[in-house]
Amino acid sequence: MLGDPADLTAADHLDGAREMAAAGRPFLAHLLAEEAVRRTVDPATAAGIRAAFPDPDPNGDRLTCPPATSSTP
Repeated sequence: MLGDPADLTAADHLDGAREMAAAGRPFLAHLLAEEAVRRTVDPATAAGIRAAFPDPDPNGDRLTCPPATSSTP
């Protein structure tokens, strides 16, 4: 079982990003890569990570869930 998520490193997040990219989940890969960037101190490395895992939907046109509806008769 995973311990404290705060203990994960940038490398851990990059590994997850690669796994998500390989699984065809580009948005999750991007989110994990962004967390890796947040934990990276070198600006050049951070830029490289962002270039490798760009936002698959830069216009923000992500699908959203419809609002919840009441099932009460």
